[in-house]
Amino acid sequence: MSDIKKVIVGLDIGTTKVCAIVGTKNDHGKIEILGMGKADSLGVIRGEVRNIEKTVKAIREAVEKAKQSMSNGKLRIEINSVHVGIAGQHIKSLQHRNSISRPNTDDEISKQDVEKLIKDTHNLALPPGDKIIHVIPQEYSVDDFTDVSDPVGIAGVRLSGNFHIITGHVDAIKNIYKSVNRAGLDVADLILEPLSSSDAVLTQEELEAGVCLVDIGGGTTDVAIFKKGMIKHTAVIPFGGNIITDDIVDGCQVLRNQAELLKLKFGSALADENKENEIVCIPGFHGRPPKEVSVKNLAMVIQARVEEIFESVLYEIKSSGLERKLNAGIVITGGGSQLKHLDKLVEFVTGIDTRIGYPNEHISKTIVEEIKSPMYATGVGLVIKGLNSEEEVLEQPETISADIKQETRNGFLSRWVEKGKAWLNDDDMKDYS
Repeated sequence: MSDIKKVIVGLDIGTTKVCAIVGTKNDHGKIEILGMGKADSLGVIRGEVRNIEKTVKAIREAVEKAKQSMSNGKLRIEINSVHVGIAGQHIKSLQHRNSISRPNTDDEISKQDVEKLIKDTHNLALPPGDKIIHVIPQEYSVDDFTDVSDPVGIAGVRLSGNFHIITGHVDAIKNIYKSVNRAGLDVADLILEPLSSSDAVLTQEELEAGVCLVDIGGGTTDVAIFKKGMIKHTAVIPFGGNIITDDIVDGCQVLRNQAELLKLKFGSALADENKENEIVCIPGFHGRPPKEVSVKNLAMVIQARVEEIFESVLYEIKSSGLERKLNAGIVITGGGSQLKHLDKLVEFVTGIDTRIGYPNEHISKTIVEEIKSPMYATGVGLVIKGLNSEEEVLEQPETISADIKQETRNGFLSRWVEKGKAWLNDDDMKDYS
């Protein structure tokens, strides 16, 4: 089945942008980004869809731009379904232990037994309005044997497991589904955004050693802590890049669009790294003279807010009980991670080694160089998640290969759409490469 490539579309519905990324996996296991489109997000506040119509418009625009960007329209693909990220203040996490007794004690534990335990955990009683998004196994126990990573094949009567459960508010989840459906698409999967970002920017060694991922978005900052390859703690801090921009508006007395440009071009998270005499001159409005802004004062405004955000991150790290077990330190990603000197300030505030996370390691060739920016980590991670979860479909060539070949024509993308699934044929990649 090496001549068939699965195509996945990741849809990141963020506070500042809606981004659609189309990708596939090459023979070396690397991600090939085929196209990317983005649109201003005007219907999302702090990670939650508030205005469905505006969000629908942004989704359609982002998906259409993604189609157009695929080798300038040479690749043709029908986008019917997307893997969507979810974030926002409504996200919660909890730890839960569940057990089942096996009726047939003579047989070893099977994969079906484990699936039954996980399915039963999905029936956990939650506060009104909350819904389970993910049930993530931590470790299992079989009778008196504890700390079992994989119970399949072990003989025993009672199978138990510790689970990290991630929940979200029903209305917030429904609004995502409504927005995607009204845009003419299906939701193939709904994935917590920091989980997606982790796939894009973290290595397996970091996940095993212990690492804290901090994803600074426009409206919120998402925290996910991993140890021994498993997620151990998640949290959402209700501050992101937008509040830093708002602080610059008030602190420097400029317009919001000017504040955003100042942050991106001249912003720094460490005031001491800037000279006193560095001045930026910005145009006045309504005939007023140009306004001078001190770069050091700008950095002081930014530093104050960033320190507040990472004091909250440090609180979450301490709450997880893993403060001294993060051997791989902190990895910062998201649009807000592009501030100069941010890693230095974070190390100063937390006392933990820090690096900026780029989604470069998993990406092969791409027609969109900007995709390697941390601000697209979630979108790239959604593609990776989708490809990993769908790989088993490709192991059934007898059910699809003949139909795919019938769809090949004119040297373009061969496509097969069945419940939103699509594949690329190697021969059809010639125009792209």
